[in-house]
Amino acid sequence: MSRHLRLVLACAIGLAAYAARAGNAFAAHLRTTHATVVQRERVRIVRFARTFLGVRYTYGGTSPRSGFDCSGFTRFVYAHFGIALPHYSAAQYDLGRRVSRSRLRPGDLVFFDGLGHVGLYIGGGRFIHAPHTGTRVSIDSLSGSYGYDGAVRIVV
Repeated sequence: MSRHLRLVLACAIGLAAYAARAGNAFAAHLRTTHATVVQRERVRIVRFARTFLGVRYTYGGTSPRSGFDCSGFTRFVYAHFGIALPHYSAAQYDLGRRVSRSRLRPGDLVFFDGLGHVGLYIGGGRFIHAPHTGTRVSIDSLSGSYGYDGAVRIVV
């Protein structure tokens, strides 16, 4: 084999190896970028939900003006981001992907009391919700007295 042909072959092999590495790096970059975008969106959801702290609980309530019930609150928050949820906590539980308590992320919906109550996980073992008549949208601990039943992750 001539020296010139060996050089061309070595260059081709080197370029192929570089392209393979670059392709893997690009794929990893895309995964990282997607994960970063999703994380930012979750932060935006939680930040938006927090703006309603103090809004009064109203049975059947669906807006900050009329007040919120638990599923009306989560529905309103997600609707702001273009995601339609039903106005019933058990129906919200049937959406998304089930998430174990140890893998909760901000923005996940958390359910209590036999799926009769829903809130929005904000991180640090806490969630934001519209608790019940006579209260206002507030933040509570998952380990509180609500009887945790599970969580779902809505695709953002």
